[in-house]
Amino acid sequence: MADSFATRARLDVNGKSYAYSSLPELGKRFDLAKLPYSMKILLENLLRHEDGVTVLPAHIEAVAKWDPKDEPETEIAFMPARVLLQDFTGVPCVVDLAAMRDAVARLGGRPGQINPQIPSELVIDHSVQVDVFGRADALDINGQIEFQRNQERYSFLRWGQKALQNFKVVPPNTGIVHQVNLEHLARVVMEREVDGELMAFPDTVFGTDSHTTMINGIGVLGWGVGGIEAEAAMLGQPSSMLIPQVVGFRLTGKLPEGATGTDLVLTVTQMLRALGVVGKFVEFYGDGLQHLPLADRATIANMAPEYGATCGIFPIDAEAVRYLRLSGRSEDQIALVEAYAKAQGLWHAPDSPHAQYSATLELDLADVKPSLAGPKRPQDRVLLEKLGENYRSNLQGLIANRAPRKTEVKRMDEEGGDQPQAEHLAASPQSLIRIADQDHYLKDGSVVIAAITSCTNTSNPAVMLGAGLLARNAAARGLKAAPWVKTSLGPGSLVVTDYLKKAGVLADLEKLGFYVVGYGCTTCIGNSGPLPDEVSRGIAENDLVVASVLSGNRNFEGRVHPEVKMNYLASPPLVVAYAIAGTVDIDLSTQPLGKGSDGNDVYLRDIWPTNKEIGDMIAATVGPEMFAHNYADVFKGDSRWAKIASPDGESYAWSAESTYIKNPPYFDGMTMQVGSIDDIHGARVLGLFGDSITTDHISPAGNIKKDSPAGRFLQSRGVQPADFNSYGSRRGNDDVMVRGTFANIRIKNLMLGGEEGGNTLFHGSGADAGKKLSIYDAAMQYKAAGTPLVVFAGKEYGTGSSRDWAAKGTILLGVKAVVAESFERIHRSNLVGMGVLPLQFKEGENARVLGLDGSETIDITGLDDGAAKTATVVVRKADGSEKRFEVRVLLLTPKEVEYFRNGGILHYVLRQLAAKTAA
Repeated sequence: MADSFATRARLDVNGKSYAYSSLPELGKRFDLAKLPYSMKILLENLLRHEDGVTVLPAHIEAVAKWDPKDEPETEIAFMPARVLLQDFTGVPCVVDLAAMRDAVARLGGRPGQINPQIPSELVIDHSVQVDVFGRADALDINGQIEFQRNQERYSFLRWGQKALQNFKVVPPNTGIVHQVNLEHLARVVMEREVDGELMAFPDTVFGTDSHTTMINGIGVLGWGVGGIEAEAAMLGQPSSMLIPQVVGFRLTGKLPEGATGTDLVLTVTQMLRALGVVGKFVEFYGDGLQHLPLADRATIANMAPEYGATCGIFPIDAEAVRYLRLSGRSEDQIALVEAYAKAQGLWHAPDSPHAQYSATLELDLADVKPSLAGPKRPQDRVLLEKLGENYRSNLQGLIANRAPRKTEVKRMDEEGGDQPQAEHLAASPQSLIRIADQDHYLKDGSVVIAAITSCTNTSNPAVMLGAGLLARNAAARGLKAAPWVKTSLGPGSLVVTDYLKKAGVLADLEKLGFYVVGYGCTTCIGNSGPLPDEVSRGIAENDLVVASVLSGNRNFEGRVHPEVKMNYLASPPLVVAYAIAGTVDIDLSTQPLGKGSDGNDVYLRDIWPTNKEIGDMIAATVGPEMFAHNYADVFKGDSRWAKIASPDGESYAWSAESTYIKNPPYFDGMTMQVGSIDDIHGARVLGLFGDSITTDHISPAGNIKKDSPAGRFLQSRGVQPADFNSYGSRRGNDDVMVRGTFANIRIKNLMLGGEEGGNTLFHGSGADAGKKLSIYDAAMQYKAAGTPLVVFAGKEYGTGSSRDWAAKGTILLGVKAVVAESFERIHRSNLVGMGVLPLQFKEGENARVLGLDGSETIDITGLDDGAAKTATVVVRKADGSEKRFEVRVLLLTPKEVEYFRNGGILHYVLRQLAAKTAA
């Protein structure tokens, strides 16, 4: 690597001598004193990867001279130190690596050449579902069901665990990916031999889950990316990014009595959403850091996707080092972290000078009040005392179109039998349900799910032990959870269960129904499992608007459970409180939770633990020995994992019968010959879309419908609808996923007048000419006829979560180019990485302005093998008329042109590796 600015220096720690790229050395040429912490991390990354091709001295200088007021426009190449995967998004990454092993062998290379080039770790945490709850064997039964559902996927991942170098798998039943990352996987400072020399450098990470940002809480720069970007990083390819703006968030004071880290993060989320930080870095600083435990920092960092930022980072300081020691990291590693951070000017002390920021916010922690967020967005914070009012105001919009219905209301007679009353028109309907031989009324506002779940809070001993103490106090007063509430406890790691047990509060949580149901992302990602039949019937009977209260980070409409229309985020202690109350139509600051065993009202203030009680319990229960014990054999797994049969060998033994794992067709017919970027002739329009088509619209997601192309395919393979599982679980099978691309029930193809659903008008030949077909069925007919396809769209094409299958499915459908008014940056990059050409309309032009209706035949000319900055689109109508317009070619760097000539980034890497063998 080059060293144009002579920054190579040495650091001696633990008897080892490390080479490193010194920021203080660079500081002799540029004023780096006011650079934010996160910008220094980016700067070091460029210094270390300078190669004269991808990273130039001009890129280093651009970051070194960063002006906080500048709008982002300079692109740089960033290379993370490692990659973090969860199983839903990680499986297709491993599938691609397995396919590349087969392909490189066909090209004359060795299968064993294909490995991640940087440490890549996958945590299986997205597959467990809350099928069973409220009983001591819930964890065991849910685990059994999980393994039955995911046998094929787990067998495949076990092969990867054995066959791939630089790749490790954390088996199921261990914890949530981000918490395992925080507690064990994160290094904070990495060491690696490079060209025979031991180097030290900051731990940075790409994760295939948006909440990868949780690791920002301990000073590690990282964020969520799509699968293609993660695969590129795994294979040693840098990621292009704009030099960001950095928003500073100053924290002062300390949290008051009764306020939790959850209340703090909901406040921060609301403030940052109001400011607008999409695409920006957020950096926390100020005197308040010294009063903010690492767990609270991680809670704030975790929610960066909810406040819209790329990251929400805290610096390395004494608290970070304390946490490393608490979580059982070695003293050698701790010494390296502290020495390196201080040598690089990355260490934060209370008297450290403040950086300059693009914008700043300030919060006095003393002003934080107990809060929730909802009922459908994490940034919509609600004060605890205003929740009932918030529920009632939102209820009106949800019941506006609900038809009044006649309901037979029953009442209990003196002997406990049912006495039906006359039918009446129910203005406020309620459904009589029977649970455990007792009758209860389910109403609008009833809490039917109370879940302590998700990495946001389950990493935080203060709120977890706080929930346990509140449960203890509630049980002592004789309070119980309302019988219609589905209660669940999903600890973020085995460590959490250990300290809950040691503190004696796990038993108290269980008394209120909060039994451990699994270790993974459960309710927060929609794996909440079915509601009890009686509750489901009660909701349906009167179309009730019921609620969930969860300690997660996302509460979007339809995400938690399809039958639950209101979802509120809250701290774990408040989750327990609302389980007892059984409704969100209540003000817990003034109204009682219920009556105790003595017949008296019990209020939330009566059972809320003090900060001192919680702090004393943390000090007495949480220690390094718990982390050391639980992570000693973290990659080994339990007996179920050990019993899973998996193939051996460098190459994977694909099964033709599998509907979960399949060798994708990306490399079929591939040779060592690099292609060219040719003009496109005779293309047809597959979709004509408007603005804001997101990757949720494009990418297969959620449940698989019985009558969808994917559903019909699975049934043709003998899979019953009850066993469909989800698109997420089948991401390793392209036959399923390509059928779900553009199949979203809410996508609007303007070729059909804006009708919702994944359909198109087929303009090919044959019996279906002029007919409405599913996008998949039409694409396959076009492909059989050798007809290339294009997609036209409006502004902000590909926004949302950057999903790999939004690009993979597009290319497999036969789409050669997407022409849009504007693209989301990462989706544009993913299209390039899969060999789909992104083209941009000229300012003021779009399909509507140009009079396109989707019936046209399309030529795209003048590409000049990727050298052209613009191309000509020639549109021919059925009547023979012709129209031409210019578009911008969005191959933005020489590297992207090279990727595209190769057919995509995976093909590029394959040829590079095969060429090394030939040499």
